[in-house]
Amino acid sequence: MMNKNRKQTHFGIDPHTRQIVLGKWRLALPESPLLRMLVGGLLIFGGFLGFLPVLGFWMVPLGLLILSHDIPAVRRRRRRFAVWWARRRGRAGSSREP
Repeated sequence: MMNKNRKQTHFGIDPHTRQIVLGKWRLALPESPLLRMLVGGLLIFGGFLGFLPVLGFWMVPLGLLILSHDIPAVRRRRRRFAVWWARRRGRAGSSREP
């Protein structure tokens, strides 16, 4: 049952393994909260420099995803966005009435 839930998650943080799930890729998060916040902040900063050749704007959402693991305000916004996105896409299991 746990493997089935992992396959359904396409974007987010797996609470069982503490990994970032991006489609078929999984990235392990650092154990230290300070290091996670540093990595998330650096990704967001690098994302704002996305016009440079090596960096990209994709780094901003990834940094916010990492920060949402430790910062409650970012976590709430991520969850609201996930609920909004599920309702918009009309997925089964969303809280919208059929």
